[in-house]
Amino acid sequence: MQLTAEISMYPFNEDFLEPIQRYINILHQFPELKVQTFPTATIVQGEYDRVMSAVRDSIKWSFEEFGKAVFVTKFIPGYTALD
Repeated sequence: MQLTAEISMYPFNEDFLEPIQRYINILHQFPELKVQTFPTATIVQGEYDRVMSAVRDSIKWSFEEFGKAVFVTKFIPGYTALD
């Protein structure tokens, strides 16, 4: 099943742009996923298990790298926003 995830990250950091950009860069390291960034969110699209693994692993990485952040995520199964 295809899954589209829309992710917005809100770091608890005065220099918030660097954590956001580095988080987006991590998402781009998953070659089996389509990733596109917009001003308020990043869209990740691909096979369900791959998207969920990438989101889980990248959020964990973010917490380990930068500490606290809020992630607002929408999951839309069967929808291919980037096609």
